[in-house]
Amino acid sequence: MAVLMKAAQISTAGGKFELVNREIPEPGRGQVRIKVEACGVCHSDELVKEGLIPGIQYPRIPGHEVAGYIDKVGEEVTTWRADQRVGVGWHGGHCFTCNACREGDFANCVNRQTCGISYDGGYAEYMVAPQEALALIPNELSSIEAAPLLCAGVTTYNALRNSGARGGDVVAIQGMGGLGHLGVQFANKLGFKTVALSRGKEKEQLVRQLGAHVYINTEISNVTEELNKLGGARVILATAPNSKAISALVDGLSQNGKLLIAAASGEPIEVSPLQLLLYRRSVEGWYSGHAKDSEDTLNFSALTGVRPSIETFSLERVNEAYEYMISGQARFRAVLKMV
Repeated sequence: MAVLMKAAQISTAGGKFELVNREIPEPGRGQVRIKVEACGVCHSDELVKEGLIPGIQYPRIPGHEVAGYIDKVGEEVTTWRADQRVGVGWHGGHCFTCNACREGDFANCVNRQTCGISYDGGYAEYMVAPQEALALIPNELSSIEAAPLLCAGVTTYNALRNSGARGGDVVAIQGMGGLGHLGVQFANKLGFKTVALSRGKEKEQLVRQLGAHVYINTEISNVTEELNKLGGARVILATAPNSKAISALVDGLSQNGKLLIAAASGEPIEVSPLQLLLYRRSVEGWYSGHAKDSEDTLNFSALTGVRPSIETFSLERVNEAYEYMISGQARFRAVLKMV
C-alpha cells in the first residue's frame, strides 16, 4: 500500500491551492528526499499559481524556501546523508555541462532548474531535490527561521556582498518588505553606512532597530537630495517592485555608484544615458544565487544574528497564507509550518 503525504498543489493556472494526499516521492539517482519542516510563502510563488511561466506542468506543488532534513538518499549520493538539516532555495539545480557551469557560474546555468516550478516544491510534507540544490542549515537557526533566508535572504545578502561596496560606504535599501527588512540587517552587519528608504514615519523606529543608520521617508523627502547630502550612495539595493520609484533613485548614486535591482517588476525602468555616463554609474539586476550562496547566507545570519520577521501558518491554511502575502499584509515573511 502506498504511503501518503499531505500537499498543497495548484491544478490549473489561476486556481486555488488544493489540499491533497499524494504518494511520498522516491529519490532518483543523484537526488535526496527531504522531510519538510517549514516552507516560506514567496511573492514568486505567484508564477506558479497564475501560470506566468510558459510550459509549466500542472498539477504543481510550489515552494522554494524549503527547510527540513534529509529523509532518504538516492543512488550516487555520497556527500549527503540521512538526518542532515538542509534547505532548498529558488535555484533548484544545474547541469554542470553548459559554458556557465564549466566556468563555475552555476547561478547562470542555461539549464538551471527552479524548485517548485521545474519540479514539485516545499508546500508538502516531503519533497525530492537534486543534491546540488542542497544547503546545509546551521544548528543556530530553526527551520522556520531558515526558510525565508533561502530566497529573500540569499537574494539580498548575495547582492550586497558582491556589490563592490566597502565597509563605511553609503548603501541604501529601497523598500521595507520581505526583502528589504533583511537587506537592512545584512547591510549593517557588512559594515556599510545603512540608509533605509521607505514610505511613512511609522517605519522609522523599526528600521533603526533593524540596523539602519539613516531613515529617509519617501513620502515627505526628496530621496535624491537626501542621498546626495550623504555624498551619494555607493550602492542602492532596490527591493520594492515599483519601477517608477526605482527610476527615481539613479541620481542618488555617487560617482561609480551602482543600482542593484532585486525587485521583479514587469514595468520598464527609465534611465537616461547621461545619468550613467557623467558619473560612471551602472544599473544591474541580481539573481539570488546557487546552493552554496544560500549556505553562506545561512551561516552569516547565524553568526551575526540576522533573522527574518515571520508569521507562521499551517499547511491547511495555505490559501490564507498566500493571500496574506500577496496582498502585502505579511510583516514580513509568511511561512508554512509542517510540524
